[in-house]
Amino acid sequence: MKQTTKTAHPAAGSPAGAHPAIQLRGAAKSFGPVHAVAAIDLAIGRGETVALLGRNGAGKSTAISLLLGLNEPDTGTVSLFGGTAEQAVRAGRVGAMLQEGRAVPRITVREVVAFVARTHPAPMPVAEALELAGLATLAGRRVDKLSGGQAQRVRFAVALAGNPELIVLDEPTAALDVEARRTFWESMRGYARRGNTVLFSTHYLEEADAHADRIVVIERGRIVADGTAEQLRRTAGGGSLVSFDLGGRSSAFLGGLPGVSCVEIRGDRARLRTRDPDATVTALAALGALRGIEVTAPSLEDAFLALTGEAATETPPAPAPVSAAAPAPEEKVR
Repeated sequence: MKQTTKTAHPAAGSPAGAHPAIQLRGAAKSFGPVHAVAAIDLAIGRGETVALLGRNGAGKSTAISLLLGLNEPDTGTVSLFGGTAEQAVRAGRVGAMLQEGRAVPRITVREVVAFVARTHPAPMPVAEALELAGLATLAGRRVDKLSGGQAQRVRFAVALAGNPELIVLDEPTAALDVEARRTFWESMRGYARRGNTVLFSTHYLEEADAHADRIVVIERGRIVADGTAEQLRRTAGGGSLVSFDLGGRSSAFLGGLPGVSCVEIRGDRARLRTRDPDATVTALAALGALRGIEVTAPSLEDAFLALTGEAATETPPAPAPVSAAAPAPEEKVR
């Protein structure tokens, strides 16, 4: 798949003259011979909600550790709100919810959130953090007696305790059931509606589709695409799918139709992958009456697999140029 070079995505959410919430410039990190992050350039504006997608080992968690100051880049720079990660964290401007964490025994939800809040210079009121995380009715319950979904919301409340302007979520709904995931994202949207910045990594494509203003795809430590879900679908999804009943006709001519890049026959039904569905359908209509014709937009999963599949076998491409589509059905990266 051919992709053209584009400049780093502008920090569109930042007010004029303000530093973006997150700025990585040529940030790279290696562990021995493994280049976990390779010269990433990324800007995320204030008020944006951005999803970070990538296969296991693609470099997502390392990139997050760099911007939180948990690791130092070998080369390049990382800044949050124009300063260092340490400065932003000390000022309470950043909250993080990482994958690992254990429940503290014999302490209530309110007590653990209050304890963390006291470590910040200008914390969010405890009752407000509990309400925003959907924990108001569970405030008196012991943390070690909660369900998985409830415990995850406690981690979210702890991340909110410092009243941050930026929150970073690393696989926040991993291992949660559908209802717990839905409840968590309702809480997160309440935080984002206040004009705060959110960066989250996930393996659930439908979460990125539903909740992110932008999606950044990382593969082998490099950014291979940056845009809205629709832009990624249109740019890298391999085109729309046109399907119809052959009605006993030969399929030999289908590969020569305008826009068609792939032909698949399933029984008496043809499935054509096309980059110009209008031209393909027009050409089919000229052949006579066709039954059961359907045109389906490419899915986010199509785009993700196209981007990361190519990157796995070729030199990592420059970020895909971006142009916006109906939500795809629930999908999970496999």
